[in-house]
Amino acid sequence: MTDSTSPHPAFSRDTGHAAIVRALGNSPFLSLLLDREHQLAARLNSGELPLREAKSIGDEPAARALRLARRRLALVVAIGDLSNALDLTAVTHALSDFADAALDRAIRTAIEERTPGAEPIGFTAIALGKQGSRELNYSSDIDPILLFDPQTLPTRPREDPGEAAVRIGRRVVELLQALDGDGYVLRIDLRLRPSPEVTPIVIPIEAAISYYESQALPWERAAFIRARVCAGDMTLGARFLDAIRPFVWRRSLDFGAIGEIVDITRRIRDHHSQGQAFGPGYDLKRGRGGIREVEFFAQIHQLIHGGRNPALRLGDTRAALAALAAAGLIDTEDARALTDAYVALRTIEHRVQMIDDRQTHHLPLGDALDRVARLDGRSDGAALLDYLRPHVEHVAAVFDRLVPPTGSALSPDHKRLVEQLEASGFADAEGAAARIGLWRTGRYPALRSPAAKVALEAVLPGIVAAFADAPVPQAALQRFDSLLERMPSAINIFRLLEARPALASLLAAVLSHAPTLAEELARRPALLDGLIDATALEPVGDLATLLSEMEAAERGADYQVRLDHVRRIVGDKRFALGVQIIAGAADPLEVSAGYARVAEAAIEALTTATIDEFTRAHGPVPGSEFVILALGRLGGGALTHASDLDLIYLFTGEFSAESDGPRPLGATLYYNRLAQRVTAALSVATAAGPLYSVDTRLRPSGAQGPLVVSVESFARYQREDAWTWEHMALTRARPIFGSGNARAAVQVEIDAVLAGARRKRDVAADAAEMRSEMAAHKNPVGPLDAKLLPGGLVDLEFTVHTLQLAHRMGFDPGLARAIDLLGQFLPAGIGSAYQLLTRLLVTLRLVAPDAREPDAAATRALVARAIGVDDWAAVLAGLDAARQEVTTAWKGVIDGNDSRIDGG
Repeated sequence: MTDSTSPHPAFSRDTGHAAIVRALGNSPFLSLLLDREHQLAARLNSGELPLREAKSIGDEPAARALRLARRRLALVVAIGDLSNALDLTAVTHALSDFADAALDRAIRTAIEERTPGAEPIGFTAIALGKQGSRELNYSSDIDPILLFDPQTLPTRPREDPGEAAVRIGRRVVELLQALDGDGYVLRIDLRLRPSPEVTPIVIPIEAAISYYESQALPWERAAFIRARVCAGDMTLGARFLDAIRPFVWRRSLDFGAIGEIVDITRRIRDHHSQGQAFGPGYDLKRGRGGIREVEFFAQIHQLIHGGRNPALRLGDTRAALAALAAAGLIDTEDARALTDAYVALRTIEHRVQMIDDRQTHHLPLGDALDRVARLDGRSDGAALLDYLRPHVEHVAAVFDRLVPPTGSALSPDHKRLVEQLEASGFADAEGAAARIGLWRTGRYPALRSPAAKVALEAVLPGIVAAFADAPVPQAALQRFDSLLERMPSAINIFRLLEARPALASLLAAVLSHAPTLAEELARRPALLDGLIDATALEPVGDLATLLSEMEAAERGADYQVRLDHVRRIVGDKRFALGVQIIAGAADPLEVSAGYARVAEAAIEALTTATIDEFTRAHGPVPGSEFVILALGRLGGGALTHASDLDLIYLFTGEFSAESDGPRPLGATLYYNRLAQRVTAALSVATAAGPLYSVDTRLRPSGAQGPLVVSVESFARYQREDAWTWEHMALTRARPIFGSGNARAAVQVEIDAVLAGARRKRDVAADAAEMRSEMAAHKNPVGPLDAKLLPGGLVDLEFTVHTLQLAHRMGFDPGLARAIDLLGQFLPAGIGSAYQLLTRLLVTLRLVAPDAREPDAAATRALVARAIGVDDWAAVLAGLDAARQEVTTAWKGVIDGNDSRIDGG
C-alpha cells in the first residue's frame, strides 16, 4: 500500500519490513520512534508510506503539534530512506519543507500570543545554508536570519517595535528548540545574522540591507547563494533579498571572496585535522574530499560566473553543478563525479545521524561503524569504507585542482630576486627586478595600501612565471606597469589573477601583442573579469542573443542604468573578440562579423532605451517611426576593433505631423532631437567606457543637411540629387532599426535607386576622380595599411561598387557576397585578396595600430597565423599579391568601356 495522495511505488510490505528490521537492530533513536508511534509503525510495516500525512502539522497547541509532527516525519522519512523508496532529493525536501512550515507556525503563534487577532506581518525568516537550498540533514539545525519591519510589525500599546521583535524571536526559538517529553522540533542557530556578537536576534530590515551593502564580509556573499524566504511575511523577505541581490551577484567580482572561501577550506582542513584522513573517524562534512568541498566547488564557480549568468543562481548543490556543466564552465565528468559523491556522502551522513538523532558528521569507530554500515544495508564497516573511498578521493582531487597551491614568495632582496627571475627564464632579469622593486615600494597609488601590498606579494610568483613565458616578456611587463600606473586600485585584479592562475598567461599574451587591448584594460580593469571562463573565446551569439543580453536591464529601469548596462556588455564583448585573435581562437573574419553584430545589437538596445526616455517628455509621433540605416563596414557586417559607425537617420510618415506627449514637437524637430540623443548614447564616454564614433555625413546633403529626413525626402534625394559616391555608399546600406514594415519600405527605395531610378552619370570617371581626391587627402597610416594603400580595401570597395552601379547587379551589403555575385567581371583571385586584406586589417588594428611592422618576432608570427600563412615573409608576399590583384581589377574598371555610363 502507499499514501493515496503521494504514491511511492518502490515502497512495499517487504521493503518496509526490511527497513524496519534494520532500524530496530541498529538505531536506538528509530527503535524508540517505532515504539512510541506504534500505529504509524504498523502502517509502515504493512507497506504504506504516508509521507504527506506525516509532513502535516496538527491543530494541537503549537509546541506539542510541532514536536509530534517532527517525530512522525522523522520516522516516515527514515524508513522511506532506508527502503530506497525516497531518494536523497525526496528526503531533504521533506525535511526542509517541514522546517519551513514549523518556523512559519512558530512565528504566527508568537505574534498571535502577543497581539491576538493581528495579521502576522512585519516579521520574516530568511533561510540560509542547507535549509535555504532545501538540502537539510536528517538531524540538521537551521540557520535563519530573522528580520522585522518597524512600520508593520504588530506590537502592544506603547511597545517599541525592536523590543517586540526580539520577544517574538525568543518565543520562536523556544517553541522550536526547547526539549520536553515529546522531544524538540529544530535546533536554531542565529549566528549568521550581521555582527551577531553585538546585534539583537531580530534585526530591522533596513539595517540589514545597509549592512550587506556596506560592511558585510566576503564569506557572507557565499552564504547568500542559498538564501530564500522561508517563513513569516514572505513579501517582506522578498523585498530584502531583492535589495541585496547586487551584493551577492556582482558583475565585477571581488575575487577576495574567492580567496576567502579557499582560506576557509584550508582553515577547516587544519582545524579539523583529525577528521581529514579517510577511514574510521572521518568527517563526512569537513574532511578532505567531503561534502563541504563539493558545496564550495559549486559556490566558488557560482560567485565567479553568477553575476553575469542568472541561470547559475541556484541554491541546490547538484542543480548548480549541472547548470555549471551545461554552461561549459566546469568539466561534465567532474560535475557527474561530484554529484555522485555528494549523494553517497549525504546518504551515509543521514545514516550516522539516524543512530541517535545527533547532529554529527563523523564516521564512528569500531562496532559503531559496523552498525552504520548495517543500517545502510552493507555487511560491515570495511564494506562501507570501500564504497565511500573512491568518492572521497575524487572530490579531493577535483577540489585540489581548484585551490591554487601557495607559490614560493619572491625574495625582497634585489640580488636574490634577480636570481629567482633568471631561474624563471626571464631574459632581462635585472630590469624586471628593478620594476618589481618599484611596485613593492608603492610607486603607484594603486600599490600603496597594506591590502594592495599583501595582494601583490601573493600574485607575484604567478605573474612572473607567466610573463617569463610570455611571447614578448619585456613588452608584457612594461604594459602591466602602465596598467598599474593608471589604475585607482589593483587589489581586485591581483586577486583575480591569484584565483585564476591560467588567466595570467592570457593576460601576458594580450600585453605582449596588443597595445590597443592593453590600453582598454588600463581604463577598465574589470574587462579582465570577462575572460575568466572559456566562453570568452567562443563566438559571440547571434543578434537575438546579444540583444536579449543587452536588454536584461528592466525596461522600466533608469535610463542611465540601461545605457551603462549596454555599454558594459559592448566593452566586454569587443575586448573578448580582440582577445580571440590574440589567443588564436578565432578567424579574424569571424571576429569582424562578431564586432558588427555587437554594434548592431547595441544600436537596437540603446535606441530603444532612448526612445522610451524621449517619449516620456514628448510622446510618439502618430503614424510615424524612427529608422536607422547602416552603411559602410557596419552595413556590410564586417567591423574592426576601431571602426566607427556610418549611420543615416530617417523617419516614416509626414514631416508636418506632431508628437502627442506633454511637450509636443513637430516631426522634423522631434526626430532631429531624438537622433542627437541616440548619437550621444552611442558615442559619449561614461564610467562604463566609450562605445563608438558615429559618422552621419553620408546623409542627404551631408553635413550641410538636417540630421534626420523623412523616408520620402531621402528617396527623392537619392533619385534626383545624389552624387555617384553617395550611390556607391548606398550599395552597402542596410536598415537595422525600425519595425519590419518600416525597414522594408526603406529597402524598397534603396533597391529602386540601385536598380536605376537615378540620374545618369559617368560612374567610372566619377569613381576615379573621387578615389584620386581621397588619396590626396587621406594617406595610408603606415606601410601595412591594408585599407588605404594602393591596391588596398578602399580600392577594392571602389572596384566592386563601380561595377555594381554600372551593371545594376551584384548588390549585397556584404562585400564578400557582392564579389561572388560579380564574379564574371572580376579576376578569379579577388575574393582571396579581400579575405587576406580584411584579416590583416582586423588583426593590425589590435597589434599594430600604426600599420607598421611589429618589432617582436612573436607578434609578427601571430599576424602570420591570423591571416593563415606560415611566416612574416609570407605576410608581406601575400599583401603584395593581394594589392596587385586589386590594382589590376581597379585599373580594369576605370579604363574599361562597360562601366562608363550608369543609365537611369
